[in-house]
Amino acid sequence: MRAKLKIGKLVVIGVGLIGGSFALALKRARAVRRVVGVGRTRRNLAAALRLKVIDEAQLDPVRAVRDADLVLLATPVGQMAAVMAAIAPHLPLHAVVTDAGSTKRDVIACARRFLGEHFPRFVPAHPIAGTEKSGVTVSLSELFRDRCVIVTPQRDTAASAVKLVRRAWETCGAQVMRLDAADHDAIFAAVSHLPHVIAFALVNTLARRPNAKQLFGFSGGGLRDSVRIAGSSPEMWTDICVANRDALLAALQDYESELEQARAAIENGDVEALKRMFEQARRAREKWLVRKS
Repeated sequence: MRAKLKIGKLVVIGVGLIGGSFALALKRARAVRRVVGVGRTRRNLAAALRLKVIDEAQLDPVRAVRDADLVLLATPVGQMAAVMAAIAPHLPLHAVVTDAGSTKRDVIACARRFLGEHFPRFVPAHPIAGTEKSGVTVSLSELFRDRCVIVTPQRDTAASAVKLVRRAWETCGAQVMRLDAADHDAIFAAVSHLPHVIAFALVNTLARRPNAKQLFGFSGGGLRDSVRIAGSSPEMWTDICVANRDALLAALQDYESELEQARAAIENGDVEALKRMFEQARRAREKWLVRKS
């Protein structure tokens, strides 16, 4: 039986839903002695202290990481380069750094550029969990229970660092899988980033109509189910779309092609073509999504 995970000092940079839930899960498991939260606003950090998500609040990431054992970067991916550059000269040699970003190639490139000698102890990761809500007040200690966390370590990533990060996520209740970073970005461009772009675009399409109030007033569960994720953080999703632009553009092109086929079938009154499209989609949903839920 392996020894219980023990982390002396955990630093969470970006105490929102993901960072806060990570801290809560490890605290609940008594796997961490002290949690320091770093954020941009005193209000959010005060809430994190009040909810006992963190034990200490810091606005300055440099001061926070000086004696850290594990650092989680849970900021939007667009902020990670600046954070890495700031903390690198002040990280202890033994500290392990990981992230929770939805894109991996860009984050790895930033880490290789800015973490310097600490890069071998950086473990890129992506927890496949969350909601459309954001902020520390919606943190949940059970958020990662039975969810997947992807890790994309590089050839020069230290095995001991990967082991620590893997054990931390497993302690949170997650199942950890390894993927190549490029494969990760292509997969999540299709199954996560594309749906978010579609949801935002659909809401904007309706909201710009002169009778938008009437449209939304008559909307039912179909629209609400389709656009739930449009309630997600605009800052976070802007960063993701720009960071993963190549893979996302390819996914958008495929989607636009499918929409064009649907448009042509509707325009031509092609009942059989529409039925084939809808039946194929229904079967695929039942095969891959319904069984998963």
